[in-house]
Amino acid sequence: MPIPTEQVAQTLSRCTPLFFALGEAPRQQVLLLLTQHESLNVGQLTELLPLSRPAVSHHLKILLNAGLVGVQQQGTERRYHLSADAAIALLEQFVAEVKDCG
Repeated sequence: MPIPTEQVAQTLSRCTPLFFALGEAPRQQVLLLLTQHESLNVGQLTELLPLSRPAVSHHLKILLNAGLVGVQQQGTERRYHLSADAAIALLEQFVAEVKDCG
């Protein structure tokens, strides 16, 4: 039985923050760096990217809101890590629903 279009639309709507977060090269670069390191703080990311500290913080906030990265407080520093399992599951759900529409 095909998936109702309304359900696919709802899932797609839930994906919007992911698509927005993935839509800019600086955020893609942050994600790629986090695949290569267990965790990084804003200063470390700033050293590795051609971005200012405020710009890195801005992009991290968007990635956090989209559920693509997580943060852990260690003393006075916040360490960011890749945390994309829920985002991947949502994207997989969307793809599966689209496949079942046809």
